[in-house]
Amino acid sequence: MDRKQQKNRNNPTSGGRKRSEARRKPLGGSELPMAENETGDQGTERLMEEILERENLKTALKAVLKNKGAPGIDGMTVDELPGYLKENWTKIRAQLMEGKYAPKPVRRVEIPKPGGGVRKLGVPSVLDRWIQQAVQQVLQKRWDPTFSDSSYGFRPKRSAHQAVERARDYIREGHQYVVDFDLEKFFDRVNHDVLMSRVARRIEDKRVLKLIRAFLNAGVMENGLVSASEKGVPQGGPLSPVLSNLLLDELDRELEKRNLKFVRFADDCNVYVKSVRAGERVMESITKFLSKRLRLTVNREKSAVGKPSWRRFLGFSFTSGANPKVRIAPASLSRFKVKVRQMTKPTKGRSLKQVIEELARYLIGWRAYYGYCETPSILAGLDMWIRRRLRALAWRHWKRGRKRFAELRKRDVNHDLAAQTCGSPKGPWRISKSPALSLALPNRYLAALGFPPLVRSP
Repeated sequence: MDRKQQKNRNNPTSGGRKRSEARRKPLGGSELPMAENETGDQGTERLMEEILERENLKTALKAVLKNKGAPGIDGMTVDELPGYLKENWTKIRAQLMEGKYAPKPVRRVEIPKPGGGVRKLGVPSVLDRWIQQAVQQVLQKRWDPTFSDSSYGFRPKRSAHQAVERARDYIREGHQYVVDFDLEKFFDRVNHDVLMSRVARRIEDKRVLKLIRAFLNAGVMENGLVSASEKGVPQGGPLSPVLSNLLLDELDRELEKRNLKFVRFADDCNVYVKSVRAGERVMESITKFLSKRLRLTVNREKSAVGKPSWRRFLGFSFTSGANPKVRIAPASLSRFKVKVRQMTKPTKGRSLKQVIEELARYLIGWRAYYGYCETPSILAGLDMWIRRRLRALAWRHWKRGRKRFAELRKRDVNHDLAAQTCGSPKGPWRISKSPALSLALPNRYLAALGFPPLVRSP
């Protein structure tokens, strides 16, 4: 063995490095870009520098300012952030570059769930929110192209409506049963080690890995006390959605490997099959997969195999038959009515116009989402029901017979009809359907006060 061979044998790194460099050079001799890792990400060993690029930080700041949001535990508001950064950015940047940045605990906020119970949100400090946004923008740009085509949640140019449309396509193709998975408290129970192992497959920069781990372990302040966060991805931070998609991408790949038809929106996953028996097999095997590989639990009480017309997906359901239509799920309609009843209660000090202005803000957002349904008769019925509630509210506001009679006459209701209506023993709800109130408070009058109809004019 000559001296050169002996040197390479004693230093395998040297030989390996030369062979690696040789593999990077094409026939023409010019060097190729850095080789991709197993997931298609390139050059992630200096990811922190990319995150801290000026344009990325400016874009992140615009997003945080636009989204507003409540302060974190330090009380700093969104409007105070730019001034704070001018004074402290040099120090903050150095901490990030050296891998020493320490996020603050998130502030726990509980909001009621539409179906009962509460959803626990974690509100990061405004500074942490900005840094998370900057990290999220870079990771989203790199990771999103690698995610499954059947994943729709928290992804650019993808929406819940597209997910519902995809589900309907599967039903039309003959997949008449759905395996509806409900992951039990998904965001609260994500295992940090499992998640970070998936993150580490895609990121080489140890500073970024340490930063993400620090955000996960930052802790939670609740009732003035800070507790450690040993599991979970707090809902409320910009980074949580892309991390949840990364973890559940492994579920997507497993379903694709089995050639199953599925749609996933965040932790809401539906698999479409052709028989109950096939659905039960999928339910059992995927439940085991989630438990073993991702340490996630399927809520058996809320999960089921059934007809798509019986189940709810993203607030929608489907009509029966070979050519199903998208309809609003019954539970979504019930929640809507509860909300409208609350907003149209006869509360003191609120005029009809004020009630309609508040109601309009809710109805416009609700219509933007649920107006996608293909059952306009339901929307028309809701329009009539809301208008009746508004007329009943006005009748209550007028209170006594003389006031009611004067209001009806002022609105061009003839004397006899006004007197007959005011003398009726019926309650406000039944009176709201009377000819007198329809004449006194017609649809055009309610529209002039700002009432937005759920059925839009063609």
